[in-house]
Amino acid sequence: MSPPSPDIRSWGGLTAHGSDRVSPQAWMAEPAPQQGPVLAYGNGRSYGDSCLNDGGRLILGRSLDRILAFDRESGLVTCEAGVLLDDLLALVVPAGWFPPVTPGTCFVTIGGALANDVHGKNHHRAGTFGRHVRAFELARSDGQVLTCARDMNSDLFAATIGGMGLTGLITQVTLQLMPVAYAQMLQETIHFDSLDRFFAIAAQSDATHDYTVAWIDALASGANFGRGVFFRANHAPATDQPPSRPRRNLSFPFTPPVPLINGLTLRAFNHLYRAMQSRSPEPRRIAYRPFFYPLDRIRNWNRAYGPHGLRQFQCAIPMAHARVAVEDMLRRTLASGETSFLTVLKLFGDVPSPGMMSFPLAGATLTLDFPYRGPRTDTLLAELDAITLAAGGRVNPYKDARMSPATFEASFPHWRNFAAHIDPGFSSSFWRRVTGG
Repeated sequence: MSPPSPDIRSWGGLTAHGSDRVSPQAWMAEPAPQQGPVLAYGNGRSYGDSCLNDGGRLILGRSLDRILAFDRESGLVTCEAGVLLDDLLALVVPAGWFPPVTPGTCFVTIGGALANDVHGKNHHRAGTFGRHVRAFELARSDGQVLTCARDMNSDLFAATIGGMGLTGLITQVTLQLMPVAYAQMLQETIHFDSLDRFFAIAAQSDATHDYTVAWIDALASGANFGRGVFFRANHAPATDQPPSRPRRNLSFPFTPPVPLINGLTLRAFNHLYRAMQSRSPEPRRIAYRPFFYPLDRIRNWNRAYGPHGLRQFQCAIPMAHARVAVEDMLRRTLASGETSFLTVLKLFGDVPSPGMMSFPLAGATLTLDFPYRGPRTDTLLAELDAITLAAGGRVNPYKDARMSPATFEASFPHWRNFAAHIDPGFSSSFWRRVTGG
């Protein structure tokens, strides 16, 4: 076993204190009962501490990196849980297939996508990742290796999808892909100048487009409050034209001593970003990667937030209260002086997930991220929690680094039903923080 590894971090910059590392193969070969608690750690793209296990052990799942089977006729693929979505795309897109649900980065593991039941820009059509998982293999701390599907170990199937890695080690996943004609998107860009206009465009677009999302200028105030840019797209039809060459990736070279995200830099960025977006009503073809994964072009972009990292907040609000709650949260953010670099607003559909702890609910979801500045950031985030809960919504646990047990309880009042399926050898910093377990 390796010595303690304090350098393991989440994407938001939280560190795993005193956590030993172990490979999946070594962990599965250990005789029961095993020392614990343990938790699987994939590619470290979770923002908060749901992927960390202070004082315990982390099973480094990236070594489970083989694609085991791919049926090019049916689009059914089976791979080990440590395979990156990026590697899966490289195999299946040229064959005319695409993941039915993808998050905003392709550098997540397939096991992590399942454990967090990730959603994408097409939730109103396709729901969450877990809806398209046909089966997976789960290694438990008592030595059992179980196949889980809707009709086989169905309770563990439901608990593991969105279960934050607490039900055992996911070793392999079978996923149903969706057919696509071409590796491009047909995208339309619509500028809007108010939240009312966003909700009108979103309702209309969700009926006609598979993918919808909006960027909000979180620093705009006065008459400009609530302005942003709406993006909607479908997969493009086939064409004789060769796809455009992908642009070269960049890398953020170092972590600056102070956050580069501040009011001055963000105001300039927001102005430039909005000005760069097309105002033509005509749809245009773009490569799929910049549409789904715009920030992946800049490796280690999270370093721009400085040595204390970032805190991301995401909520889901029922539609009846969404308009008022979103405005309240944006105004509170403005008044606080905190600066959200990436402010994203979209609608969730009424598409149920098989996962017991899945985050989305029918309504709107708002995402903000902030350089972490200590108590002032925590104070704002607690205010955003309160607005969310007052509107009957929930806070996303997969991206959280500081929600209170009361906020978690209000967001997921059924969590004790889920807890009955947790592997007794598994735990996480997040779970102990919000439940005391």
